[in-house]
Amino acid sequence: QVQLAESGGGLVQPGGSLRLSCAASGSINMYVMNWYRQAPGKQRELVGTISSGGSTVYAVSVKGRFTISRDNAKNAVYLQMNTLKPEDTAVYYCHARHTTNPLSHWGQGTQVTVSS
Repeated sequence: QVQLAESGGGLVQPGGSLRLSCAASGSINMYVMNWYRQAPGKQRELVGTISSGGSTVYAVSVKGRFTISRDNAKNAVYLQMNTLKPEDTAVYYCHARHTTNPLSHWGQGTQVTVSS
């Protein structure tokens, strides 16, 4: 079982950038890693996914602006967010889903606020 810890959130102006990190307590080699977000009053939504092999898929709302990457040697996943908009304001969560069994883990989340 792995524990996940997000970091890197904060306050940024519209058009700015942030890089979120997700540190895992153990190996993530066998996990599909996801970034979700939840804005106030809204349901949690999937931002993007990176497979164990490094393939990525993004939500339409962030495609072309956000990039997910992973470093299995460091047990870490990253979310590079560029050209941020006020509607990107949310708590961002890291999620790990094992590729061959039902194991699934969530981080505690990190707040991202985009405001002038």
